[in-house]
Amino acid sequence: MNNEKAIELAKHYVLLSNNHNLACIRLLFSTNATYHSVYFGEYQGIDAIHAMMTSFFSRFPDAHWEVAEYRNIDNNGVEFMFNMTGVDSSCGKRINRHGLERIYFTADGLIHRIAVCRPDTENVV
Repeated sequence: MNNEKAIELAKHYVLLSNNHNLACIRLLFSTNATYHSVYFGEYQGIDAIHAMMTSFFSRFPDAHWEVAEYRNIDNNGVEFMFNMTGVDSSCGKRINRHGLERIYFTADGLIHRIAVCRPDTENVV
C-alpha cells in the first residue's frame, strides 16, 4: 500500500468516527484486529472492538475528533495527534482529551491494529 492510500484510509476512519457511523466503521476492520487504548483498554477481534465503540458513542453521544496532520509510519501505518471533545453522558461533564493514535493497515487496506496513547508517551503498545 502506498503512503497516500494509508493516509486517505486514516482520514476516512476519522470522518466516519466523527459521523458516529458504526456500521461503516465496522467494515474497515479485519476480523482479527486489535485495539489498544490507554483510556479504554485492550480489545481483540472485530466483535469486541465494535461493542467497545458502541458503548463509547453511547457514553459520548457528541464525540468529535480534530486532527491537524496525518503522518506515515512503518508497517502500513499512519499516526496523528488528536483532540477529542464531547460530553460524558454518565456525569454530564464536558471533556477535552488529547492523544496520539496509530492505525496500521493490512496490504488490502483493512485496519488490523489501532493504538491510542497519551501524547506525552513515546511507546505505544
